[in-house]
Amino acid sequence: MNNLLKYLPELTELPGISGKEDKVREYILEKIKDKVDEYHIDVMGNLITKIKGKDSSKKVMLLAHMDEVGFMVTKINDDGTFHISPVGGVDPRVVFAQRLKVNGEILSVVQIKPIHLLSANERKSKPDYNSFKIYTGFSKDEIKKKIKIGDMVTFDTKFYMNGNRAVSKAFDDRAGCSWMMNIIDKIAEGNKPEYDTYFAFVVQEEVGLRGSGVAAYQIKPDVALVLEGTTAGDYPLLDEDKWATHLGNGPATFFMHSGVVLSKEVFDKILSVAKENNIMLQFKMRTAGGTDARRLAITLDGIPSGILAVPSRYIHSPNTIIDINDYINGYKLLEHLVIEGRILK
Repeated sequence: MNNLLKYLPELTELPGISGKEDKVREYILEKIKDKVDEYHIDVMGNLITKIKGKDSSKKVMLLAHMDEVGFMVTKINDDGTFHISPVGGVDPRVVFAQRLKVNGEILSVVQIKPIHLLSANERKSKPDYNSFKIYTGFSKDEIKKKIKIGDMVTFDTKFYMNGNRAVSKAFDDRAGCSWMMNIIDKIAEGNKPEYDTYFAFVVQEEVGLRGSGVAAYQIKPDVALVLEGTTAGDYPLLDEDKWATHLGNGPATFFMHSGVVLSKEVFDKILSVAKENNIMLQFKMRTAGGTDARRLAITLDGIPSGILAVPSRYIHSPNTIIDINDYINGYKLLEHLVIEGRILK
């Protein structure tokens, strides 16, 4: 496996919904704590690290969110089942009959009525969370000892690769977290960055961009790069002119999205550095959805930001697909932007 992928499989398999990113943060910190000059965990749970550059007159912030979409336990029944509510945007249609894990440990299955027993109206209707019961196999007494209201529930998905494609949950945004860990490794090999560089592994993006503004107030960067997993949409049932990005066409950058128009200066630098280094880059062509760049635009005096993202097919589902070459090329572009300081030159 490519060395740039050494963190990605484990990162995607870790459980970490918004507000419960502990296992992800612990994994990241263990891997990078001896490679950075400073680090701290703030009150919200953001992990903020710093590596000193050749020039300390400017600050560059890289930012990726640790949380994934998922669920919380909202009710526990006497028959060994429980109910859930979504944390972040999860279409209930992708939850039917899936395997889930409670707190990353307890296996369960979303119950579904067999198709043979569905009425005509039931076959046409969209499922909703009120109708879901999740089965554990526990007795009435056992379930209430093992599962509590508010417990974290995530998809039970293993990372695997087939050719240039990888499948897992949580590429949004463990891909961005993995990119930052790769950059920290590169710097640790003796490649000192041009400017002081901060790596903010932030919380609660999926429930309203909560952690990024808090991190930015502490860092006060001159420029930020938001690293993400983003919608692909390139599947046969959707007309090509409605595709947001396309797997295999390189990492994606944004000129705007819901709630923000990105800094033209930063946008142009991303484009020019990609062109100079023959790195394939694509634009996200649909502007629905958002990233932490929206929060940064209204934090402090406004922070100029750019976005680099890995296109992800079937995003916010248990089986998201990325193209490994998009991931690798995104990392190569980051090296030029961050280590060489091109994002500010």
